[in-house]
Amino acid sequence: MARNKVKLAWIVNDATRRATLKKRRKGLIKKVRELSILCGVEACVVVYTPHENQPVAWPSLQEAVQMMARFKSMPEIERSRKMVNQEAFLHQRIAKLLEQLRRQQRENREIEMTWLTWEGFHGRSFDDLDVEDASALAWSVETKLKEVSDRREELLKRLAMAPPPPPMPVVPAATVTGMMPLPMERINTVNQGHAAEGSQRLNWLMDIMSPWSEEGQMYVDPISSWPDSLFP
Repeated sequence: MARNKVKLAWIVNDATRRATLKKRRKGLIKKVRELSILCGVEACVVVYTPHENQPVAWPSLQEAVQMMARFKSMPEIERSRKMVNQEAFLHQRIAKLLEQLRRQQRENREIEMTWLTWEGFHGRSFDDLDVEDASALAWSVETKLKEVSDRREELLKRLAMAPPPPPMPVVPAATVTGMMPLPMERINTVNQGHAAEGSQRLNWLMDIMSPWSEEGQMYVDPISSWPDSLFP
């Protein structure tokens, strides 16, 4: 079950605010510890509260003081290179969201122009379009035509660079040296004879698959009924 989104606002009730502080501080320290262990980096947490005399520090107050001293000893350029405060973070977030919004607007515009093009193929009139829509439609059509032209040029280049197809094999008139090819009438006669013989064999196989004959008598020895002409 998904949790409800927490409203980021000042908690008026003192008891609720203190309980939330302890709960969120514990979760923050857990996340920093996981970050330090998984990524192998030095990290510390120091939380000051108006209701406690000493701040809560992780991993310890002495280690946090030493780490802050090493941080302050670094040059100013190195310290502020990746440092982000709340205002800078919000500006970065707003810029990122604006870029996502512009990208989504371009995608929606392209979909709209594609739909207008499809309607134009089916007889829709463009007399009701304004200058902006007409210009966008013309740009979309020109872009599609350029893509088709580029694809055509690519296929032509591949076809020009492809090796020629192998020559077709020459089938000899007769498979045996000195044998004359049979005339077409003789070939048709032989094929008809093979077809009739195959049909006769099929009918015979269907008969012996059943133990009963057409007269209702059981076959005693079906093999003895094999005709010699079917299996020379």
